[in-house]
Amino acid sequence: MTSLICTLQDHRDDVNCCAFSGKLFATCSGDKTLRIYNSQDFSELPFSPLSGHGYVVHCCCFSSCGQFLASCSTDATTMVWSTVTGEIEAVLEHPGRSPVRICALSPDSAHLVSGASDGSLALWDFPSKQLRRTGAVNDTTMIACSFSPCSQVFMTGSTYGDLRLWDLDMNQLHAEKNAHDLGVTCCTFAPSIHSGGQVVQFRLASCGQDSLLKIWAINKFISGGYKMQLLHTLTGQSAPVLSCAYSSDGQLLVSGSVDKTVTVYDANNAVLLYTLNQHERYVTACCFSPTSPLIATGSMDKTVNIWRLEDGCSDREGSDLTSSEERTSAGRSKLLVSDWSEGDVSAWLVEEGLEGLVDKFRANNIDGTELLSLTKETLASELHIESVGLRSKLLRKVEELKSDSVCSGIPDEFLCPITRELMREPVIAADGYSYEREAIDSWINSKNRSSPMTNLPLLTTLLTPNHTLKMAIGRWKTNH
Repeated sequence: MTSLICTLQDHRDDVNCCAFSGKLFATCSGDKTLRIYNSQDFSELPFSPLSGHGYVVHCCCFSSCGQFLASCSTDATTMVWSTVTGEIEAVLEHPGRSPVRICALSPDSAHLVSGASDGSLALWDFPSKQLRRTGAVNDTTMIACSFSPCSQVFMTGSTYGDLRLWDLDMNQLHAEKNAHDLGVTCCTFAPSIHSGGQVVQFRLASCGQDSLLKIWAINKFISGGYKMQLLHTLTGQSAPVLSCAYSSDGQLLVSGSVDKTVTVYDANNAVLLYTLNQHERYVTACCFSPTSPLIATGSMDKTVNIWRLEDGCSDREGSDLTSSEERTSAGRSKLLVSDWSEGDVSAWLVEEGLEGLVDKFRANNIDGTELLSLTKETLASELHIESVGLRSKLLRKVEELKSDSVCSGIPDEFLCPITRELMREPVIAADGYSYEREAIDSWINSKNRSSPMTNLPLLTTLLTPNHTLKMAIGRWKTNH
């Protein structure tokens, strides 16, 4: 489910781009201004709007820390703004003074790329705001740009229809000509990196005037070469697709189109999840919040819509929380032990011939989640079950419950690789696998930051909520 939570109507012309940071949300427009909002309640900041560009503002993007906002314009400049004061920190004049159509910051905020109407590119050192390299593709307009999650390469797209991969020395690493007939309109890297053997793989989404949204695999080989492979072609929109963006976990992909629709896809399986129809004109911009399940979409109708993605784990799931007295034994599904109430646990104890433990379990408020986490130590020290035989019998029964869960139809991807239990709060770790948040937190704190699946070091302990998986689990639970 998605719900429209607010509409921003402050711009006086087309909304061309929108961007989230952790705490802020920015938009830019044909009215020559940028506007900045608090991403919690979407109240506009006191120094907004930002005025400094002389013509249309085409693109805006935040630095990774959220302290700076970059914007580019037909006035041939890329400006860097302080998000603390709203003041201009730097004005970067594009070589050749051609209108700047696109700008992108690297994830590590070390570099900024600007692309112009004459096909030229400028690579800037962002901390010093100094020009580092220039490049060009003749007879075209640069219209799209995105850095890889490693910050070492970037992709550009142009009205010529090609996608080109560049390194930081402005060498072309790969050119995918005719990627989109009639021209590319947007491209964006997925935030995750997939590695295996001698290949590192990135994912890229691109869209164009051909009304298509495409998902690509970009393989980097140990030899240094690159290969680009088309994985999926998505046809959910009936007119040119103008914008696309990945969610912060890389699981969802959103796009906006001339047909006035917004589409949301399961990026991994290329499945259309939602089509949103609230804009009155072309949808020119879209982005995900990195910290909450929100999507923003901007349009030529001068508005920005903010949408909330529902995870499917509340509302309809309330029936899972009814007491065991209201259920029969057959109605209490062992597939969802983690959802059992204290009453369900008591009823299960009776069924298994362990009725003597009911009072102890009730006194200690043992529900399904706690039942699955019991150990010999907690049975002895916290529940004071003195009989070794009784403790062993109980633990055998709990292991049978876990085994039943695995063997009785729960999709394997819904089970935490560490606990082998149905996940409640799935998160993606740096190794690309999803885990129950509590389980991977505990693992990281005790296993020297190694991956539970590969045993390789985790490059970061950052955990990203897997909203798509949580929604899928919610739908599965509702149906079962």
